[in-house]
Amino acid sequence: MSINPLEHLCRVWTRIFSVEAERGEGIYLYDLAGHRYIDFTCGIGVTNTGHCHPKVVKAVQEQAAKLLHGQINIVLHQPALQLIKELIPLVPEGLDTIFFSNSGAEAVEAAVKLSKHATGRTNVIVFTGGFHGRTHLTMAMTTSKIGYRLHYQPLVPGIFVAPYPYLYQLGMEEESATRFCIKELKRLLKTQTAPNETACVVIEPELGEGGYIVPPNRFLLELQDLCREHGILLVADEVQSGYGRTGKFFACEHSGIVPDILVMAKGMASGIPLSGIATRKELTTRWRTGSHGGTYGGNAVACAAGVATIQAILEEHLLENTTQRGVELVTGLKQLQGQYPCIGEVRGLGLMIGVEFSKPDREPDPITAKAVVKEGPAPTTT
Repeated sequence: MSINPLEHLCRVWTRIFSVEAERGEGIYLYDLAGHRYIDFTCGIGVTNTGHCHPKVVKAVQEQAAKLLHGQINIVLHQPALQLIKELIPLVPEGLDTIFFSNSGAEAVEAAVKLSKHATGRTNVIVFTGGFHGRTHLTMAMTTSKIGYRLHYQPLVPGIFVAPYPYLYQLGMEEESATRFCIKELKRLLKTQTAPNETACVVIEPELGEGGYIVPPNRFLLELQDLCREHGILLVADEVQSGYGRTGKFFACEHSGIVPDILVMAKGMASGIPLSGIATRKELTTRWRTGSHGGTYGGNAVACAAGVATIQAILEEHLLENTTQRGVELVTGLKQLQGQYPCIGEVRGLGLMIGVEFSKPDREPDPITAKAVVKEGPAPTTT
């Protein structure tokens, strides 16, 4: 019996390209015929150290020969303990407690569950354009496009949406956009979810799937002040923006905000599933022991890859490289913008860069955007 695997691969996964990768190295992917492709997707923001970084591969190989899995409720292992040692100096000051999970959505769920226990409140505020996952809770928090929610209603209740300061689409400068969005957030707290029933505000410090949108620093600082005023926990979803993607280890460093809970995933282990949250020990004392967990969270091999990932980023000065390459990329894209009016805006931090294709009235131009995507990827023979 001959089986064509593609005929049996679940079609719920969106697939734009038909490249069948055999191996990866650095920024490149190689298909079965030996064609080489520059991987601008990085596994959707995962391979921040490049494909198969030698340090990470070595750590995975060595750990796999020692211990593949030690369930963290049952045993402690060195990779998890060492990863905590590596992480604590890197997360914003005051965040001194780590919880490990497997995916970004799981880590967001952990942040929301912790927020509800720590505050005794029920509701969550998110922002337009945000992407926080595809589980039933995180779907309800995701507003980047309708496809993630379509035909899954009703979703988890108690989720309220405030406007994100999307300057280009709002047609505003930083000051006016900040003033407008903070005003609307305050209106939300007066009309839909009272402060004393709002557990947390969850925000991406740079909007990812919603368009690589950078909010004004002042907006984030005022948001932080508003949360502190009302005892609402501020959750920074850095699943995509973390681990050097913006030129800082975490994007919240650009504005100087210190969230109550920091969510991380994607780049944590250079391709091995690993996620986590960093928070204050004082908050976790209110999180009832045994009320949250996961079988694979803090997996030994994943944590070993996580340690090697941090070491590679720091030792090889990848944050500085991200900033430098980002300047080059933005410079080149803005030159193209001067030639092609359909490029409405080039924006982003570090190498988390977005290009918005739009019509003269700033309305989105999906036809051009899809045509540009369809032209790639272009292979070269090595």
